[in-house]
Amino acid sequence: MKILYAVQGTGNGHLCRAIDIIPCLQKHGEVDVLVSGIQADICLDFEVKYRLHGLSFIFGKSGGVDLWRTFLSSTVRKFIQEINSLPVEQYDLVINDFEPISAWACQSKDIPCIGLSHQIGALDPSSPKPEESDMLGKFIMKNYAPTSNSYGFHFKSYSEKIFTPVIRQSVRELTPSDLGHYTVYLPSYDDAHLLKQLSKFPDVQWEVFSKHNKKAFSVKNVSINPINSDAFIKSMASASGILCGAGFETPAEALFLNKKLMVIPMKNQYEQHLNAASLEELGVPVVKSLKKKYEYAIEAWLNGKSRIKVDFPDNTQQIIDKIIRKHSPNEKSI
Repeated sequence: MKILYAVQGTGNGHLCRAIDIIPCLQKHGEVDVLVSGIQADICLDFEVKYRLHGLSFIFGKSGGVDLWRTFLSSTVRKFIQEINSLPVEQYDLVINDFEPISAWACQSKDIPCIGLSHQIGALDPSSPKPEESDMLGKFIMKNYAPTSNSYGFHFKSYSEKIFTPVIRQSVRELTPSDLGHYTVYLPSYDDAHLLKQLSKFPDVQWEVFSKHNKKAFSVKNVSINPINSDAFIKSMASASGILCGAGFETPAEALFLNKKLMVIPMKNQYEQHLNAASLEELGVPVVKSLKKKYEYAIEAWLNGKSRIKVDFPDNTQQIIDKIIRKHSPNEKSI
């Protein structure tokens, strides 16, 4: 069986998940990998057959998505060309992790496309939703990568089609410790902004991982480090706590490692506000920004000791087996 596994390349979470999902898919046949997007820092240890421009959201420098730069980076003509040139009809099964090119190529050729992404879990009616409605953000998420059948990941299994997070094996194999520092991953803030705000807590040693700098340096109690997957998970494993955006993979890994966690949802990013609603329901503190009015909440979190207990079993292969049995033309449905 020939399988096309298409992965969104904006941010690092989708590719982190792909590291564990691809070997599970390979047990069922020949797998070609497609990655579209221009904002990831993670390299796959697998051959990528299709590297496409796709549609990527560009991170800003003060806590949000830069919508103008995002618009300029995505030319409609190139997007349509990539859709038309992708030979999805050559595959027995297309599995899609919020990747728009393959999704729309399948849509245009009336070929089944199986969605397997966190976005599907976050949009599910049974999942928590933020109080503030974002109709445009919801519309974009629902139509960005349309699928014919869908399965999701979330912080809890809110329905039978929503699974708990895929925790990569390199994180599962860690032995957590507490060396006293706090790990920070807030890619929508630039280094100057983080240095200014985090230095207001002089008794805390901050280890920041930055998309905006290629060389490590330190200023007072704040160290800035370029993105490096091994260094990042090592820092997380030995941290007292983790301050990050309200993405999916990093908060999930922080919870799995039983770390104190605080999240700041990215502005202009509806998915992160969906995640924040779910995390808040679990008991994770959420603040809207690093502005002065939230300093007390951050201080309280730093002084607190509460941790959220979660159960994220290692069942990725079982999930993939279930989806393959259900949708493969060569195997019986369950």
